[in-house]
Amino acid sequence: MKRSLSASMRLTIITILLLHILGLAAQHQDKVNFTHAKVALFVDAPKKLISGKVNYHMNILQHLDTVFLDAQNLDISSVLLDNKKAKYQNSGKTITIYHRFRKNRNYTLEIAYTAKPKQTVYFIGWDSLSTTNQVWTQGQGKYTSHWLPSFDDMRQKVEFDLSISFDKEYQVIANGALLGTKEFGELKKWEFNMDQPMSSYLLAFAIGKYYKKQLFSKSGIPIHLYYYPEDSLLSEPTYRYTKRIFEFLEQEIGVAYPWLKYDQVPVRDFLYAGMENTATTIFSDSFFLDSIAFKDRNYVNVNAHEMAHQWFGNLVTQTDSRSHWLHEGFATYYALLAEKEIFGEEYYYWKLYESAQKLNESSKNKMGEALTDPKSSSLTFYEKGAWALHVLRRQLGDKTYKVGTAQYLMRYKYGNVDIDDYLREMKLASGTNLDWFKEKWLNGTEFPYPEAKDILISESKVLRDFFTLQDELATSKVQKESVILKYWNQAESVQLKAKIISTYYELLTEEFIKAAIETGDVTIRQAIAIAAVQIPMGLKEEFESLLEDKSYLTLEHILYKLWIYFPEDRANYLKRTKNIFGFSDKNIRILWLTLALVTKDYETQKSRSYYEELSGYTDASYPFDVRQNAFGMLQEVIGFSDKNLLDLIEAAQHHSWQFKQFSRRLIDQLLLEDGMKKRMESLKGKLKGEELRYVNNKLIEE
Repeated sequence: MKRSLSASMRLTIITILLLHILGLAAQHQDKVNFTHAKVALFVDAPKKLISGKVNYHMNILQHLDTVFLDAQNLDISSVLLDNKKAKYQNSGKTITIYHRFRKNRNYTLEIAYTAKPKQTVYFIGWDSLSTTNQVWTQGQGKYTSHWLPSFDDMRQKVEFDLSISFDKEYQVIANGALLGTKEFGELKKWEFNMDQPMSSYLLAFAIGKYYKKQLFSKSGIPIHLYYYPEDSLLSEPTYRYTKRIFEFLEQEIGVAYPWLKYDQVPVRDFLYAGMENTATTIFSDSFFLDSIAFKDRNYVNVNAHEMAHQWFGNLVTQTDSRSHWLHEGFATYYALLAEKEIFGEEYYYWKLYESAQKLNESSKNKMGEALTDPKSSSLTFYEKGAWALHVLRRQLGDKTYKVGTAQYLMRYKYGNVDIDDYLREMKLASGTNLDWFKEKWLNGTEFPYPEAKDILISESKVLRDFFTLQDELATSKVQKESVILKYWNQAESVQLKAKIISTYYELLTEEFIKAAIETGDVTIRQAIAIAAVQIPMGLKEEFESLLEDKSYLTLEHILYKLWIYFPEDRANYLKRTKNIFGFSDKNIRILWLTLALVTKDYETQKSRSYYEELSGYTDASYPFDVRQNAFGMLQEVIGFSDKNLLDLIEAAQHHSWQFKQFSRRLIDQLLLEDGMKKRMESLKGKLKGEELRYVNNKLIEE
């Protein structure tokens, strides 16, 4: 008589079997080393299609029955093993090749396929009237296996050589050094060579219409700075200090740049500020700015951050997300050091102060996180990570810190690491136990703000003065402005004076504010423009002078505030700012158009053209930051046309999650308005695909 298994026993056996299978899969993959890949791609941008062939060289370390690669929704047309048809299975997520693989044998594996990637490869402008048509990739967090059979596990490092065929009127940029190009009618093939292995999430290419400027570092590395033909005048302020940053990082890190060349490529509607693909940083073209904008916001920090990743993240790569600090904390810290080299020590300490305030606030709100927690936020990995390195360096001393870090990079170059690997090297270099550091700064969830504050006070006179001012104001029994005035008069630092204004503006008299404006310093005047909630009648002339400052941030704040408080002079303010566009998101122009349209009797004969311009900025042919500004202004003041609503529905499907989230929240708000549901219903005939499904679902919800 057979006895049936209990439900719990069956579950236990199934679990053991699954774990065994998964363990075997991981074990199998550990026993094969993919060393080299030759990748050939044809990119069909209008169809959003990639046809590819990849040839892998692999060395078998133990007898195996299968090997596998990650392949997300790829259509496989053939698989050859040593030039013979191979037995394989395509699950939609992986390709598994079945064969009696022999230990210590080398094999070649060739896979031909097509891909229609829904992520990782982004086809920009091909569906709209945009003059900016591009194709670019983003592998981190998205998986290169959406366009290439490869390895989602970053521990598998391969030397990738790419060839890409595309329209010869465009430029193609990829990781390796460009070996050459060949033309075939309207097509051109670009061939790129890598000479060292890397994780496949760092594999990248970008296609667009670019010019480039070539520099050479002191060490002989070619640096290629790409820009749009129409942005030639913006390339200098955008890429300002690039060569200096590169040479500083080589010297500061103490390890030569590890790749054959370094490219920087701006792209439209990028998902992040930048991405440190091996030897080819791709970054948001919103950083392409003129010399005026450079003073308010610039590419320097992102430039240095992504460049530092070429060592920290690319040369040595985390084993898994528990060691993410080794990427982002280090890149943030070395970017700060580069800014310190360029902008000075005081700038560096104000940045540390600002991050300490954010981290302390997070801890006070019970949201502190450990640097060893793979689920920690960017604030923790980036800002707390940089602070941890500042503290470690301070404790060990410059020389020991630099020796240990260089040893760490050289020992594990082109390999994978975890936090203990780094700490082991630092312990060897210093001869000291670092358990205190690991416990407090890496495993600890609370940010040690008192220690950070003491460090800032001991290392920066300016920060010491600011903290002393805060303490004196908290305990002073005399008039607070007299205390502020004392520190203001003795301060030599413009940044300190600007911080005093932004922190204590409400305590300042009109006389104090007038004198501050009359210093003529753009930084101090900008702090006033931002901090002022109201403009006193007695300071009207002084505040109007801020309209002349070479600062788009100052201008945006002061134009709106002057327009609000002095309606009789609105036409004059608009006249003075009529042809200023501002940052790449057209912050000044979009504000100006909105104010011009709602200003009574202002250029009424041009109202229609002003409205068409403002309304037109929601179109998909514009970058999403321009569109977001336009949507915001139209919602607040004028309202949406049917075209604007259609643009908003399209934006709700955008590949940028930030813009998609903004657009969906805005649609939710609009649907609360009377008659909006009916308007949305009437537009359904102009929609299809994802947009139609989205609107149908929203209307059902409502």
